[in-house]
This record gives sequence, C-alpha cells and structure tokens, in this order.
Amino acid sequence: MKSRYKSLFMGLLLLSGCNPLSVENMIDPNNPSEVGFTQNATREQVQFLITGLEEKHRNYVFTATAALGSFGREVWYLNGSDPRFTTDWLGQALAEPNSSFFGFGNTGGTVFFNPYQAVRQGELLIKSVNSAPQVTDVEKSAVAGFARTIQGFQLMLPANLVYENGIRVDIAEPMKPGPFVTYQEAMNHIKGLLDDGYAQLNKASGNFAFKLTSGFNGYNSIDGLKKVNRAIAARNAVYRKDWQGALDAVNASFMNLSGTLNAGPAHPFGSAPDIFNPLYYVPNANVNTMVVVHPKLITDATPGDKRVADKFYQRTSPVVNSTTYAVLEGMYQDKRWATNSASVPFIKNEELILIKAEAHAQLNQNADAVAAINVIRTGAGLAPYAGATDKDALINEILYQRRYSLWAEPWGHRWVDARRYDKLNEIDTSLDKGKVFKQFPHPQAEKGWEEYVK
Repeated sequence: MKSRYKSLFMGLLLLSGCNPLSVENMIDPNNPSEVGFTQNATREQVQFLITGLEEKHRNYVFTATAALGSFGREVWYLNGSDPRFTTDWLGQALAEPNSSFFGFGNTGGTVFFNPYQAVRQGELLIKSVNSAPQVTDVEKSAVAGFARTIQGFQLMLPANLVYENGIRVDIAEPMKPGPFVTYQEAMNHIKGLLDDGYAQLNKASGNFAFKLTSGFNGYNSIDGLKKVNRAIAARNAVYRKDWQGALDAVNASFMNLSGTLNAGPAHPFGSAPDIFNPLYYVPNANVNTMVVVHPKLITDATPGDKRVADKFYQRTSPVVNSTTYAVLEGMYQDKRWATNSASVPFIKNEELILIKAEAHAQLNQNADAVAAINVIRTGAGLAPYAGATDKDALINEILYQRRYSLWAEPWGHRWVDARRYDKLNEIDTSLDKGKVFKQFPHPQAEKGWEEYVK
C-alpha cells in the first residue's frame, strides 16, 4: 500500500496542467484529496498514511548511496549507459556543480525534493490522526511522535546536500514556503522536530497502535520508537557539535556496547508489488553498470579487518568504465545483501557506538572514547587501539573506523564526515582524476520557485 501525494516544489509541475501542490483540489482516485484524510479520518486512513510515510522514507536509498558515496569516494557508480554518473558525480567534467547538476539539478532528485514529500506526508498524517474520532488522544500522540521522528531524519538529507547554501524548513504553506535558513539553523529546527516527536512519544506507552513494516521489528513499541528517535537525535547532535547532547541522546537510544553492531531499524524491500533492494547486484554478474567499491577501501584497510571480507566481494573480472578522463575498474562489489529483498538499515548500533566515541573524544573523556573504539575494533577482528590518546589522534581513529563501519550506508557518511572535520582534501581522487565537491547549489526548480508563485 502506497501513498502518492505530490511534491512540495516544482519537480512534478509537468505532470499536470493544474497546480500539483494543491492536493486538496485534486479529483483522482489514485491520489485522494487532502480533505478526505483530514476530516473525520478513519483508522484505516491513518494506517494508509503511515504506510505511505514509510514508503517515502526509503526513497533516498539508492541515490544517497551511489551519489553521496561517489562524492566521498566510498564507491564509484560505473554506468555503461550514461557516463555522467561517473564524469559528473566524480567531478571530472565540472570544476563546481551547478544548479542543473546531473541527477540533482533540474528536479532536485531523491536527496533534495523527495525528503520534502516525506515531511509533507508527515504533516498530513498528523492532521489526519488528529481529526480521527476513533483514535484516542494517547494514540494520536504516538502517531505524531512517529511522524516527527521521520521528518527529522528526512530533513537532514537536503541540509547536508546543499550545506552552507541552506534549506527551507518552513513548509506549512506549500505555495508560500519560508526563506532559506543556514545549515546550523536547519539542524536546530530538526532538533526541535525530533524533540517534539520524543515528547509526543513520551505521552504514550505500550505497543504502537498502528502497523509498521518489518523494518521496525523490535522497535514497533512506544519504547522502541523513542529509542529510534534518540538515535536520530544523536546523529543530529553530532552535526550541531553538541557533544554532551550527542551522549545524552545515545544513552537514551538503542545503543548497546555489547549488542549486535548491525542492530537497528531498516527500510524493507521485497518482490512485486513492492520494489527490490536497489543496492543488490548479483555476485560476479557480467554487467557494465554497477555500484562498485572504491579501490582505496581495499588498499587502505587494516590487515585482518573482517569488514573487508564481510562487505566487499572480489569479482573474477572487473567492471570497467572508460571516460575521456580516466579508465576506472571496479574489482570489488557490495557483498552486504544476501538477496534482492534484503532490508537496508537506516541507523544502527555500530554508528551509535562511534557517535559515543566521538562525543567522548571531543569532551576529552579519552578513556571512554578508547573503550567505545575498541568495541568497534573487536567487532572487526582487530587488536585494541594502541595509538595516541590526544583528541586529534582519537578523532582520526574514529573517522577511520566510521569509514569502514558505515561504508556505503545510504547517507554519504564519508563525505559528510570529511567536511565536518575540514578533511575533504584528504579524499583521494588520484585514480579518477576528479574533484571532491564541498556542497551543491539549490536545484534549478528550487531557484525558479519564486517566479512560479508570483
């Protein structure tokens, strides 16, 4: 079951001669009107919107992995049909990205505009549940808490893409969106969404009253959703450089120093009528299009690191992509997914432990930082950390561990991490002869918004 409400911005204007942003005026059995869901909504309608929000919540997975992973040289997306996935995303063809940048520019793509669809879906869900006479006040609070949690997660995607260029956070009126705000202001707004979601969840208890997908198995109680909320808040706190806040959020999350590192909520995938895992490729498939492991992940790895064997599949022959700039060969492909229906985690225990380590290091709590680092090293089959324990040395070690522990997570961690610590120049481009971009301009559709609404 999927909800298919229209985009906040201009990306879908060509689909209809009428205004696609005024969903309440649409008469379409496949895209029900907003008013039909926000006046005396039924429990079934609320459930429909919750499932639709989960579907929108996962729309970023492939592009965030392939594109943001390319920016940070976690992966190369070698595409035999369209070389721009290589030449543009690796900065071979352009000195700087422009507002029509391939895959992001004209319509914003799944990392800029699609998150706003999820945010709008969350608002519609809150309006709907608040209008539902069959839903108790406690259940309404739980649904609102879930919606705010997803909204907070989603807004960090466009914020990290355009970075210093800023995003809009006031989208209450689709035809009159608010101004662009700075990266820090956006992250503060996201903190507010997450904190509000946590407060709403705190008004409830027991099981979540509606059905969530299998991706939330183990977290589909109110307590579980609160822990997911705090996990996302911990990521947000790191971006805001609120180190004590990061520790507080981690400690209230599902972080477990002795638990399974891969534990956490996920995006489920499956066969029709659902969609397959977009990151899955048949091992050793004879193809010319594939997301491949960047070779430096292999050569920079510590000998004996289990993450290399667990995540990287060595092919018998490489995937080759030749451009006018370089010949790229991918000898390793992603090994993480057993089948094309495997779920993709969107935040996991391993990241939370590394956030804990980073926060401790930044607060000069070095022994605690080393203890958390060693949980990750032990899990990777490595010896305990024996390097220097000053802040800079510990941060370098944490960034190195994040590079392997969070490799090709659908977020672009390596790119964002290098930027957070002013280390973009340390990302090796020698093999592809490209450039590492710092940030992206607003898409052309976004730039033309004011003209459209006049």
